[in-house]
Amino acid sequence: MTGIGKIAAASIITNLPILGYINSKQASSLIGVAPINRESRLFKGHQKIQGGRPQVRTVLYMAIIVCIRKIIVILNSMLRDGVSWEAPKVIN
Repeated sequence: MTGIGKIAAASIITNLPILGYINSKQASSLIGVAPINRESRLFKGHQKIQGGRPQVRTVLYMAIIVCIRKIIVILNSMLRDGVSWEAPKVIN
């Protein structure tokens, strides 16, 4: 199966029913992955991700971990076989 998994897709659809009606900045803030500035006189340049919906954030985190592990396996097999990386061709 390509793309996002069934569990991650179901979690996003059920926990974020308004996803089609908001823009990307609002969606990232709603999920809780948007960096939020908490600056004062003493703390400059510190950003945190906080709030949002933790269940969706956890599911997305696990999906990203799976993707990272998969790409590591692919790159290791490419190194082993001596194959170079070829970017997919985009057809307009």
